[in-house]
Amino acid sequence: MRRLVRAAIVLVAVWLAVLLVLDYTFAGKQRRGTTERISESLQATATLGDSDLALIRGRLAMQQLSIVRDDVVGHLAITVDEIRCELAPIGLALVDSECRDLAVRGVRLEVSTVALFKLEQHKNKPIRSRHVVIDDAVLTFSPSALVPSLGRVEIKIDHAESGPTVFRTPLSWLLTMNELRAHIDLPAGLTLSLLYNDGKLSAAGSLFGSTPVEVPVTLPVAESAQDAQEEVKQLVQVGTDIAERLVAKRAEDWLRKKLSLH
Repeated sequence: MRRLVRAAIVLVAVWLAVLLVLDYTFAGKQRRGTTERISESLQATATLGDSDLALIRGRLAMQQLSIVRDDVVGHLAITVDEIRCELAPIGLALVDSECRDLAVRGVRLEVSTVALFKLEQHKNKPIRSRHVVIDDAVLTFSPSALVPSLGRVEIKIDHAESGPTVFRTPLSWLLTMNELRAHIDLPAGLTLSLLYNDGKLSAAGSLFGSTPVEVPVTLPVAESAQDAQEEVKQLVQVGTDIAERLVAKRAEDWLRKKLSLH
């Protein structure tokens, strides 16, 4: 029995030592693989400032990710200060690369047209995560990107959390969103403050007044879209529908208030 215990201890020690060596061996490969996968999926140029792989603990950390695409289709620019992916521990990430938890901080996205998300199918599988947390993100859409008649839209996300997500596009997390605190800057100085939780979205600001307007929200079923292009169409449709319902609810609340005064 003692021999078995000693043998087990030796095997564990050897395995941990192997993982430490693989941390250095696979770090460069992981870095190249990440940039190649992003470059291929978005048909863009991706660079990464630094990365750290810890197979024993089960973590991949990356800093200063930059993605740029400028061509006849349009302009796409994404920078991320920090990405942390919690992986399966004690080397299981070698066979299971799914992120248990994906934390992203300091995102800046600029896009001129949703056509940039009309991506072709590639050999690499999209990145998957069981839980996504996003902090300090700014998403800027040019006038032609979402609704041409609306103009430039800037969404500032203080905090967002999403459930299991398959990243077909940088916006896939919206389909599994559980929580959101954000602000939206619209043309003509109009602003909105958004709060999403428990399937309900409330909005307040220059369009709706100081009293928040709240509507229930039903998001499309995750992965129901056949490809990235269809997923973006779903997101645009959901956004348009929510905007119309918020305006209708505000008008209804205003009318009820006026009638109650008489």
